[in-house]
Formats: sequence, structure tokens, C-alpha cells
Amino acid sequence: MLEFYKAVQAMDTTLSNMAVTVTDGEFSGEKLLLSDQKIIWTSALSGLALGCQQELEKITDSGIYTIRDSTVFCELLGGETKIVVCGGGHVSIPVIQIGRMIGCKVSVLEDRPKFADNARAAGASEVFCEPFEQALKRIEGDKDTFFVIVTRGHRYDQICLEQIAKKEHAYIGMIGSRKRAAMVKRSVLEHGADPDIIQNVYTPIGLDIGANTPEEIAVAIMAEIIQVKNKKSCGGFPKEILDAVLDEKNMQQPKALATIIRRRGSAPREVGAKMLVLPDGRCIGTVGGGCAESDILTKALLLLREGGRGIRICHVDMNVADAEDEGMVCGGEIDVLLEVI
Repeated sequence: MLEFYKAVQAMDTTLSNMAVTVTDGEFSGEKLLLSDQKIIWTSALSGLALGCQQELEKITDSGIYTIRDSTVFCELLGGETKIVVCGGGHVSIPVIQIGRMIGCKVSVLEDRPKFADNARAAGASEVFCEPFEQALKRIEGDKDTFFVIVTRGHRYDQICLEQIAKKEHAYIGMIGSRKRAAMVKRSVLEHGADPDIIQNVYTPIGLDIGANTPEEIAVAIMAEIIQVKNKKSCGGFPKEILDAVLDEKNMQQPKALATIIRRRGSAPREVGAKMLVLPDGRCIGTVGGGCAESDILTKALLLLREGGRGIRICHVDMNVADAEDEGMVCGGEIDVLLEVI
């Protein structure tokens, strides 16, 4: 099944992509990949792959469906979340650190060498030390790109916003007072920017939590980005998970992938959240933490040690009395698909 993960890695993330896994019946474990509503990869030339494309085209959200008498998990695949920070000042540093902490690629654009070095030291994935207009030409933008404009002045804000408004994006946020933001918006509109895009710029940037310090402002900014990001499907294969699965040194080492396929109530993670379990108990990613994740980890390790094959579905109920005794305070229920890779 490694070919499936190679195919996922090679997919064009600018298109609408979906992974389909059969979870029961004769074709249990069979997989399909669709891109732009066309089947581009299948694990078998029979079974679900035959004649199901029309039904799959109607699916618009991740979840469990019944297709041709089979239960399948359909997962809309998002691309890697990318944060582009325009400016390398004091607010940018904690934005970079939090962005990297939650697994995002963080690119920083900064024209001052000293501040560019600070961004590198903070852990930015890449730093472009050149004028903003020039650096933005290196950034393509897509439906998974979040732009954060935190420059040192409204003149630079305007340069950045004019360029960013022409790019595909998931989010544009701009720091500054309402007066400063209104002035920048008015100026870019006068230069021909799309009014619908400018109207939807998040400004003042960040959730209103009364933030004062650079660190608090960064928390507000990243909270807003997480809020916008998670309104979309959270499904997909994080880069760190794909890298671990396809690592040539350990490719033959069995691993277990846990994916939330159904969620009810107030469970902490959404459908599509993933955790890769290695034989030594190390995990990449999370399906929610706490006792629920510990239970899934135990079952995944047992499956690996028994030399299990195929797929299994585990149910975790965080509402029952035993869950309360174990401290599962979130409540809710999840079904988790376990697959040995």
C-alpha cells in the first residue's frame, strides 16, 4: 500500500482531491484517489473502482458514506498549511514559533538583514531578505496559504496587500489600527484591487482577546488563523506523516496509521485528524490527546506486535462513566480507522 502514499504525495494540491477507503465487506481496505473528480489511482482494478465515480462526484464533505453496498470513508484532502509572514519584527517571531509548533510551513519576507536573521533563528521554514514586492513574486499562493501582514509601516502594508490581493489565498490578515487599515485599503482599491477581496481582509488582525504584548498579539493572530483553517475540512496527510511513511531508511518497518472517520459530540479533533504510530511507541500527529489517544495508541501497538494486516475500526466513547473516571473531560465519541502500513 506504499504506492497509495506515494500517489498522495504526488497529487496536485491546487485541485480538489479526495481519498476513499472501503471500511467493510468484500473490498475492505481497497483505496481510491480522485483528483478534480477523476479517479487517478486505485488499489484494485475491480470492486469499488468500477462504476462508482458518478456517486463519488456528489460528495462534498469528509465522512462515512454507503456506495454500492459498501461502507466507505471519503476524505477531502487539503494541502500543506502555509503561513506567509510579511515583516520580521517583534510580533513576527512568536507567530513563526507558534506556526511551526502547529505544523505549518512558515515563510517570512523581510527586507532588513538583522530582522531576517531573527526570523531564521525563530525557526522560519524559509526567509526572503529582499524588498517586499520582489519577495512576494516568489510566493504563488493557493487555497491553503495564509498571509499575515505585520510590516513596520503602512507604506509597506500597501505594497504587500496590493500584491497579495492578486494571489489565491485562504486568509489575509493585516496589523494596525482601524484608521491605518482603512487608509491602506482605500489606497489599494484606488490602484485597482478587487473590492470583494479587500472587504474580506481580517483587520485588525487576530481574535479580540485584549492582546497587548507581541506574544499575546501572536496568539490572537494564530488563533484566528486556526479558526479559519478549521472551518475548512481538516482532512489530509500532513507532510511529516507522509515523510515518515515514505522514509527510505525505515520504509519496510511496519507502522500504524490512525484516522478519525466519525465524530460525535465535543470530541477534540475533527474527522480526518491523523496519528502515525511507530513500533517503538513514538507518534507523529495526534487524534486528540489524553486518555482517548492513549487507548488508540495501545490498540495500534498491539496490532503491530501481532503482525496484523488490513484495517480495523476502534470506537472510543468519552461520555460513559468509565471515561469520566479516566478524566476524559471532553465528552463525545470517535470512530478511528487503524491501518497497518
